[in-house]
Amino acid sequence: MIIIMHPQVTDAEINGVKDKLKSLGLESNISRGVERTIIGAIGDERKIHKESLQALAGVEDVIRVVKPYKIVAREWHKADTVINIKGIPVGGKTIQIIGGPCSVETQAQMDLAAQGVEQAGCRLIRGGAFKPRTSPYSFQGKGVEGLKIFRQAADKYNLPIVTELMDVRHLDAFLEHGVDVIQIGTRNMQNFDLLKEVGKIHTPVILKRGLCATLSEWLMSAEYIAAGGNHNIILCERGVRSFEKAYRNMLDVTAIPVLKKETHLPVIVDPSHAGGKAWLVPTLSKAAIAAGADGLLVEMHPQPCDAWCDADQALTPDELKDLVGDLRGIAQAVGRII
Repeated sequence: MIIIMHPQVTDAEINGVKDKLKSLGLESNISRGVERTIIGAIGDERKIHKESLQALAGVEDVIRVVKPYKIVAREWHKADTVINIKGIPVGGKTIQIIGGPCSVETQAQMDLAAQGVEQAGCRLIRGGAFKPRTSPYSFQGKGVEGLKIFRQAADKYNLPIVTELMDVRHLDAFLEHGVDVIQIGTRNMQNFDLLKEVGKIHTPVILKRGLCATLSEWLMSAEYIAAGGNHNIILCERGVRSFEKAYRNMLDVTAIPVLKKETHLPVIVDPSHAGGKAWLVPTLSKAAIAAGADGLLVEMHPQPCDAWCDADQALTPDELKDLVGDLRGIAQAVGRII
């Protein structure tokens, strides 16, 4: 950590910073220049809040040298993490396509969805039993009943299930119904109480990026989960909010290689929520795989026009099957398989 002092700093102010660092268990190195005095903090700076130093007399700015996240950082874990979900690897050479509807509606709908996912060559199925919606009057999901429907449909085809947890009060129900992967949605990326709770279990977690979150903020949220003991974390880029109105969100493809450099965790992409239109999903999916994504979270509905939510972005079963086929060629070109 580097502490930059004001031009007219006094010896008393410099000593004040040194004493503060010492009280925090850090040593200090003072460098006096012509215009500025810089104090280097030596030690584990991750436990130090910048604000506590910025408030000191004579301090102009505080700059971190070491990344604030540790467990999820690649500098502490050089090899890529591969997460095992009932024998299915997420990360590594194999790219996983997770297909399924936005929401769990009926048993018949989920049975057809599971059949379509399996026939398309996908190994995991997604579906929302609890739904976070912008409007309080929109369909909010079927709740625990939805978990039962989802589990029954998925078990017919031996598909692990991925579904979103919105509230810590529902965690026991998720564990009771054997949810294989817990999704933390974009609106809950910084719901720290929720992150702490899923950190106490070992169920794999898909952590979606917040609408306006920086990569550092996103990784710090992942660190909350990891700090609790759960290192089975999958990051999911799903588009960020921008000024453009032609599509739902802006897919940040650049985030994929940057995250691969910063963290050892698997990185997947949700092209459905990024584009918001079914016709955009194939192109965004191809771009994500080419950029190095470890998987995709793709919405598919047996009859998209009848979907209870996000009908515009859902593929048909045949479209999902065709997409998986097209993606195999791109995966092969980048040295991977689907």
